[in-house]
Amino acid sequence: MKIIVGLGNPGSEYAHTRHNIGFEVIDLIAQQHGIRLNKNKFHALFGKGSIDGEELLLVKPLTYMNASGEAVGPLLHFFKLPVDDLLVIHDDMDLPVGKIRVRQKGSAGGHNGIKSIIQHVNSQEFARIKVGVGHPQHSREAVIRYVLQGFSGDEQIQISSAIERAALAAEAWLTLPFSQVMNTYNANK
Repeated sequence: MKIIVGLGNPGSEYAHTRHNIGFEVIDLIAQQHGIRLNKNKFHALFGKGSIDGEELLLVKPLTYMNASGEAVGPLLHFFKLPVDDLLVIHDDMDLPVGKIRVRQKGSAGGHNGIKSIIQHVNSQEFARIKVGVGHPQHSREAVIRYVLQGFSGDEQIQISSAIERAALAAEAWLTLPFSQVMNTYNANK
């Protein structure tokens, strides 16, 4: 079994914001494959299903972004899954709106949700799909406001396409060699 975690913040006030891209990708995968996110344990909403014969968990941590590891760590432990079987989908301000980047491992890169997961699973060796949300050229306070905003009309088309590509990349990660997933989804399109 593998686990795909989409990062975001719980609550309707955060729905469709830049910081909740991970939740939106999880929702799309769940909808397309009839996977019900109907279990609420370990500070997470999750559901079990299968795609292309691969059993998986789709997970939305309910801890708020900066404490995502408090949900991911216990889930990995409970299901006895190694970090090799973990994929995390999250927003990335260093990428332009609508661009995705697939990575096999790495540091938190300033993302507090990823930092929390690294702390709780004691490893940086898990796969990620980063979805670009752009970056404001202002102060730290402006950055915090920015990630909790929705997308403009012009950005909406780009982000919808990025959510679809991220979902496809996550599905490919389940069954294909990682290098193939990277070569396909990191290409400039």
